Amino acid sequence: MSVDLSIVKAGLAIVLLGLFFNIGLGISFGINEDAFKDYVTDGIAAHPELHNEASQDKIWRYAQRAHFHAGGIAAFCLGLIILVLFSDLAPKFQTISALSIGLGSFYPLSWLSMFLLAPSMGRGAAHDHILTEFFVYIGVGGILIGSFFLIANLFLGLFNSRGHV
Repeated sequence: MSVDLSIVKAGLAIVLLGLFFNIGLGISFGINEDAFKDYVTDGIAAHPELHNEASQDKIWRYAQRAHFHAGGIAAFCLGLIILVLFSDLAPKFQTISALSIGLGSFYPLSWLSMFLLAPSMGRGAAHDHILTEFFVYIGVGGILIGSFFLIANLFLGLFNSRGHV
């Protein structure tokens, strides 16, 4: 059995970037975790009216969640893309599905966005910021769309390479 990786290459590339983001963030925590914590402390000190006693820990937790989600979601998406590659999806649907699933790697950037924005604008505003929401919708939407094609093919035989939709 031979597989053509070029069909899923774009989605695979995005997922690999997500994995490398996870590793890079973990390494940066290990090298200088205090820089992240100082960023939060300095932001809260500059805007105390936007924060309460929980802000320091919660904002630091956003950076950790970016790291945790980046690894978990990228690994999950990598598995889904491998299923796409070996599925009976027509090549154009394999490409669409893999690319969409790959976009799931954008979701962890929502946590990073909240981490970067919250010290200067508050946790609620950072959570509702357009950039944060953009990453959420692209990431979650991508996984849902890509998974729809994969699941419809695996369990219902739709969108297959025999031209049956």
